[in-house]
Amino acid sequence: MAPRERDCTGSDRLNRGVRWNLVRAGCRSHRSPFGAAMNQRHDLTAPLPPLSVSGRDALVRAELAKRGAADALVVFDLNNIRWLTGFTGSAGTLIVRNDEMVLVTDGRYGEQARFQLATSGAAARVFEARSAAALREGVEQSLTNATHVAVDPNEVTQAQFETLRTQTTATMVPTVGVVQHLRRRKTEAEIARMRRAAACTDAALAECVEMMRHRPTERDVRDELEYRMRRHGADGPSYDTIVATGPNGARPHHRPTSTVIESGHSVVIDVGALVDGYHSDMTRTYLIGEVDPVMRQMHDVVRESQLAGLAAVRAGVTAGDVDKVCRDIIADAGMADLFIHSTGHGVGLQIHEQPWVRTAMSEPLQAGEVVTVEPGVYREGLGGVRIEDLVVVTESGCNILTESEKDLSCLQLAPTN
Repeated sequence: MAPRERDCTGSDRLNRGVRWNLVRAGCRSHRSPFGAAMNQRHDLTAPLPPLSVSGRDALVRAELAKRGAADALVVFDLNNIRWLTGFTGSAGTLIVRNDEMVLVTDGRYGEQARFQLATSGAAARVFEARSAAALREGVEQSLTNATHVAVDPNEVTQAQFETLRTQTTATMVPTVGVVQHLRRRKTEAEIARMRRAAACTDAALAECVEMMRHRPTERDVRDELEYRMRRHGADGPSYDTIVATGPNGARPHHRPTSTVIESGHSVVIDVGALVDGYHSDMTRTYLIGEVDPVMRQMHDVVRESQLAGLAAVRAGVTAGDVDKVCRDIIADAGMADLFIHSTGHGVGLQIHEQPWVRTAMSEPLQAGEVVTVEPGVYREGLGGVRIEDLVVVTESGCNILTESEKDLSCLQLAPTN
């Protein structure tokens, strides 16, 4: 039977301003098979360590030299600009030369750029432009005497590329992933932000478990999760929070609706927090009351697959190998056709970034990379199951940043009458 829709004219606890009860007392002692407590407490108010970008320009120059690509790099992508300089504005072009780095931005961001570059330790100067002509002049001056200019075709529009060609006589050299490749390995300060984001998510989800027993809508749960993440210190959600119950769970990127969460259904919750520019990502699947035995089997298989994937992660193992470990377990259970996406992806300044944890990836994982492990299976008309953790790759395995319960004894919820 299709899930029922809530009558929008009825009383709604959230709209009346009454907050849902906090998490039940049970399921607090479960420990990860990797030894870390799944519910260890974090100080969500402690200052984060300073985030320095000093020396990153030298890494870019070394990467360009290794590729023999160019004597200048023009960076348009704002995430790459932030990684290199600490600048968080919405408009800027960064030029990296052998002897200097220049951030060209407009008058709205001049003071902000100077402050952020100085605070983050960026070896760069700011060219503040007060007109379109001045913006053009800033780029032209920064490219004086350049002979080969590297541009990543994946981060530039056709209009930007055509404009750039008029600003220099240098040869344009398509050069993919110079900065993205360097962003893969995270510093301790970056990981600290992602750990804090994960802790905000864990805390918010723990406080929202109880409400799922009381027939809320998908939107109710989404709104409460995002409210509580902010209350715990997050800047906001990492992405559009996914809450998908019943047959809606068969759509991996379902958008929450007014569908009521009720007995007999699964609930897929995919949620992450943003802290100081860095993301977290986690998925748990809850079972409400007595569910179809097929759904319970799906949950068991996905949990086995996900735990095996976590155990496979370590420096030197390819992302494709991790994907295969997860995929083989699901295939052995006769559900290969129900696993319809890759096993995971890198996370950092972007919610989806390198490295990609998918079948075709043959490059070894490196210590310091942060990736998700998120196998899932989806059966149309019934629902879906996905379990996801965010982990830091280490030489000997991985450190799990997301600590919310995964044991089915804690994810099966008894509905209220």
